[in-house]
Amino acid sequence: MSAAAEGRPPAAAAAAAGEMVREATAWCALHGLVVGDRADPRSGTVPGVGLVHAPFSLLPTHLPESHWRQACELAPIFNELVDRVSLDGDFLQDSLSKTKQVDDFTSRLLEIHRKMMEINKEENIRLGLHRSDYMLDSETNSLLQIELNTISASFPGLGSLVSELHRTLIDQYGHLFCLDSKRVPGNEASSQFAKALARAWDEFNVDRKTLSEVEAEGHVLPDGTLVIDGKTVSVVYFRAGYTPNDYPSEAEWAARLLLEQSSAVKCPSISYHLVGTKKIQQELARPKVLERFLENKEEITKIRKCFAGLWSLDDEEIVKSAIQKPELFVLKPQREGGGNNIYGIDVRETLIRLQKEGGDALAAYILMQRIFPKASLSNLVRGGVCHEALTISELGIYGAYLRNNDKVVMNEQSGYLMRTKVSSSDEGGVAAGFAVLDSLYLTDKAM
Repeated sequence: MSAAAEGRPPAAAAAAAGEMVREATAWCALHGLVVGDRADPRSGTVPGVGLVHAPFSLLPTHLPESHWRQACELAPIFNELVDRVSLDGDFLQDSLSKTKQVDDFTSRLLEIHRKMMEINKEENIRLGLHRSDYMLDSETNSLLQIELNTISASFPGLGSLVSELHRTLIDQYGHLFCLDSKRVPGNEASSQFAKALARAWDEFNVDRKTLSEVEAEGHVLPDGTLVIDGKTVSVVYFRAGYTPNDYPSEAEWAARLLLEQSSAVKCPSISYHLVGTKKIQQELARPKVLERFLENKEEITKIRKCFAGLWSLDDEEIVKSAIQKPELFVLKPQREGGGNNIYGIDVRETLIRLQKEGGDALAAYILMQRIFPKASLSNLVRGGVCHEALTISELGIYGAYLRNNDKVVMNEQSGYLMRTKVSSSDEGGVAAGFAVLDSLYLTDKAM
């Protein structure tokens, strides 16, 4: 889906590729489109040292404008859905009851959630910064949801910069590719997220703390005020806390409980966090479940239209189908961060192993229909080197939501993230090393 051309670019455009790479990598350095260099041992320890440009596609990816508008329209609906589901504690506990028996991480999150239910803890101010990920299925030409992220929705800053980079490159070289920079949609993800955080604050003050530092320095006053190192905290944003590795000791779990007990605005709260689990995604796809949380039939239809096939492993027939044709399914655990899903022959082997283990072992996973996007040639730049490859892309739509009791202060689509990877790769995380950052080039025709 490279915007360079349907096939290979003209000779003049191909000749300009080297110059474009040099211009692009220089632009990245000047504008902060950089990440830590894993090859440099000083990266992350010496400020400003060991940085390299973020991996990116040289030109944006084609997407029909109709699908772009569809994805944008869904963002505020999903924002509201997350909020509604988060308020139904019994639904969250019941839906994840089997999962917690075999997944210790989910069990610990549910235990914190249960304690909040027991004390009738209410989140009067609720802040959500989400990202819903989609792929365009080539067989049905349908935009289908991959997952909904409710914690640490990454790359709003770098994603916004890639859109700027592509507009800059097209302004300079677009005539070689018959491209117009106006067809690259604006991407205000970083400023929109900042706006949402700012509107949640009574006063603007950010302290960056690890969970262990929170446990050592923080306490909650009788009125629920969270105090860390002598300072009142109004908003807590979780950049970490979504994998078991973020909780290496009981201190981190104690810190998470402390934060949930406070009256500070959490992004996300424990309830919002649980809504983003794969199991809840699968439960919401079941017949009549959306109607439990949403009244608007048109909005329900829009959401249901983007659902891919999702199944619990309680369904013996679907498990049998996945063992027989594993290439048509993805096996998903309750994990975030990339690199955790199971594909191909590994689906069959894992399911057979889990069946032999018996008990509730299957409850740690869900099955999802595998989506097959159309592959196309793209130029990918990593470490200053450009290479051409067949690629597929994944579109993430950010959403910002802020509610104060009964008043919705903010409910907006807030920019996007485009990730492109080699078509032979199963996983798609940029931070995990599977994909590059990309942007969109809107077209009038279907793919």
